[in-house]
Amino acid sequence: MSPLFLAHGSPMLAVEDNDYTAFLRDTGAKLQPAAIVIFTAHWETDVTTISSKDDIYDTIYDFHGFPDELYQMKYNAQGSTQIAELVRQLLETEGIPSGFDTERGLDHGSWTILSKMFPKADIPVVQVSVNPYLPAEEQYRIGKALRELAGRNILLIGSGVTVHNLRALRWGQKEAEPWAVQFDDWLIGKLEQHALEDLFRYESLAPNAKVAVPRAEHFVPFYIALGAGQPDTAPRIIHRSYEMGTLSYLSFQF
Repeated sequence: MSPLFLAHGSPMLAVEDNDYTAFLRDTGAKLQPAAIVIFTAHWETDVTTISSKDDIYDTIYDFHGFPDELYQMKYNAQGSTQIAELVRQLLETEGIPSGFDTERGLDHGSWTILSKMFPKADIPVVQVSVNPYLPAEEQYRIGKALRELAGRNILLIGSGVTVHNLRALRWGQKEAEPWAVQFDDWLIGKLEQHALEDLFRYESLAPNAKVAVPRAEHFVPFYIALGAGQPDTAPRIIHRSYEMGTLSYLSFQF
């Protein structure tokens, strides 16, 4: 059950039908995980925090100004205290501090893509927070601590975006801005070269890094998913497209 980095882009993904949502549906249809562990860019904490509950999550509408139909959506997935405890134990083994949250619902970094991939909401979900202030090496180490999940048929998803700058969006523009493409091309090239040290130093080495990643919260799930992958497995691009000129839907399997 190879880890995935998936772009969650606009919340409208939950109600739209386009090439990317078709990709999400097709990908989910091919997978039968026992559980899902999802790191979401929309839950930030100082210490890695794991949702621990067995009942149904509330659906969090952490966005404003969208059509009413989006606020009527529910994704009634259940949690799993058993899987949450497994995640905690694996992190603890590697000396990574963590804690539990028993109340928080699923934010749109989780439910928008999961509603397309697994519309029946019949797979237990454990949501995990990110700390965007940790260096890339530490994000990778968090993922690496969870490599064992794949062998247990547990799907780890890093939910974020590689190029995410809301001030740089070009509304209605279908063609990607060259600088956004250049940043993603650099990432892909470094992955193909297995150049981890360069990837960790993206802020100083990648072209257009400051405009592509003005703040790291949407980018760090990429490193977590990358770290969770098996070192002898080549990363694979599973989708690439752009919306509004700069919003990247580049997604990987690790």
